[in-house]
Formats: sequence, C-alpha cells, structure tokens
Amino acid sequence: MSVTIYHNPRCSKSRATLALLNERGVDPEIIEYLATPPDAKTLDQILKKLKMEPRDLMRRKEAPYKENNLGDESLSRDALIQAMIDNPVLIERPIVLSGGKAALGRPPEQVLDIL
Repeated sequence: MSVTIYHNPRCSKSRATLALLNERGVDPEIIEYLATPPDAKTLDQILKKLKMEPRDLMRRKEAPYKENNLGDESLSRDALIQAMIDNPVLIERPIVLSGGKAALGRPPEQVLDIL
C-alpha cells in the first residue's frame, strides 16, 4: 500500500507522525509541502478525502491568513485553495494519504485509522 505524508520537518506533530508511521513499518513518500506545495487539483482532492473545506485546513494564526483577509466569508473555495498554494505555510500538517483516504496527524495517532 502506498502512503504519502505532506510533511514539515520543523513541525513536532509532523515529525511525530512520520516516526509513528516508521515504527509501524511504513516507509511513506515524503513531500515537504513548503518547498513543493500541492497544486489546486491535488489540494482539492485532499480536502474532499479529509471531508474538509479549505478554511478548515488553514492555519489561521499565520500572518498570510490575516494579511490576505482569508477570513472574508465572500471568498470562494477556489480562492482559498489558491491562497494555500501561494502560501503553503497556511496548510495544516501533517496530512497522510493512504488507500484513497486521508487523515490529518493531529494527533499523530489519527493517521493509523487509514492504514
């Protein structure tokens, strides 16, 4: 089974999730999303798998959220997705994909449900 983690090595939850996967014998594909953010189609698919809307996956305390007025309810789904692509620091992490499913590693153990 193929497993992918959207990972930020500076994030303790992301590191803990990756360690948990490794402890379970899973060697995931690691995508450091700050350097290689997902494109709009991929991010849309991830959101659907997570059963979330874009704002639900955003780190609202990050400066780009406030600077770009992303709390504005009139912004479209596509505009919010584009904001995450333009400012990948806004994307909550880590995200793990496996078997057509997705989970947010907050807490890290939550990703075990999709393995």
